[in-house]
Amino acid sequence: MPISSFLSPRQADRLAVYLQLMRADKPIGTLLLLWPTLWALWMAAGGLPDFSILLAFALGTFLMRSAGCVANDYADRNFDGAVERTKQRPFATGRVSPREALCLLLVLCLLALLCLLPLNTLTKLMSLPALFLALSYPFTKRFFPLPQLYLGLAFSFGIPMAFAAVQNHIPPLAWLLFAANACWTLAYDTIYAMADKEDDLKIGIRTSAITFGRHDAEAAMLCHALFVLLMAAAGCAIQARWPYWLSLAYAVWHQCGQYRAIRSRNRQACFTVFLSNNRIGWALWLGLLAHYSAA
Repeated sequence: MPISSFLSPRQADRLAVYLQLMRADKPIGTLLLLWPTLWALWMAAGGLPDFSILLAFALGTFLMRSAGCVANDYADRNFDGAVERTKQRPFATGRVSPREALCLLLVLCLLALLCLLPLNTLTKLMSLPALFLALSYPFTKRFFPLPQLYLGLAFSFGIPMAFAAVQNHIPPLAWLLFAANACWTLAYDTIYAMADKEDDLKIGIRTSAITFGRHDAEAAMLCHALFVLLMAAAGCAIQARWPYWLSLAYAVWHQCGQYRAIRSRNRQACFTVFLSNNRIGWALWLGLLAHYSAA
């Protein structure tokens, strides 16, 4: 029985609006944030991590991605109505107030804080810069020429946190993986920004797609290449077996296909390619699963 059957019409409407603010109906952001965290957990544990740690990071990833989406819509509440892709968001349609959004943001952050309770002190300390990056990212689009790079830092902070939770320290491998994921995020979010480039130019928002200009697609592919090189270095560090290298080869093949698709700068093609990066994330995780299963 759906939960809405237990709610009044107004309560059901508010729930629907809050879930839309959280992008609960669009899990791609959660997945793109989750895959690197899973890579890190498996590398840190040398295989399957402790279930309590795995559960804490899975729930925390969902909650913090949701909080980031709410913060993003709050920051962009005066702009979303002018962008084709975002004109149906709750702020753009007047279905939510700033106060409601801030209350929802607070609740999500408190729930994410509860996920930290079973983890060690170092992980809790690492959550502070992670929270700052997640909540401040939306405002960087006002002044920073590469806000997608800033997002890459925010999306990568689960990696050192994962190593801290498993090993109680943060080895160089964690920062290598951190840099790789930052490059990957910059690549796929530049492609995402290419879909909104015309609208963003009109309203004066900064994006990497605008900063890179007519070389935006090529810049995204350069970031993909850096990601692959850094992931190859991580593979060498863990003495990866052939399944990992096969998954990395798949990532390269997929990235080549992405470039062929986005060279036209077609809005829908860029958005579709952005979504397809989920395949790279799960492929690399499967490669790690197979690598550690064969150990």
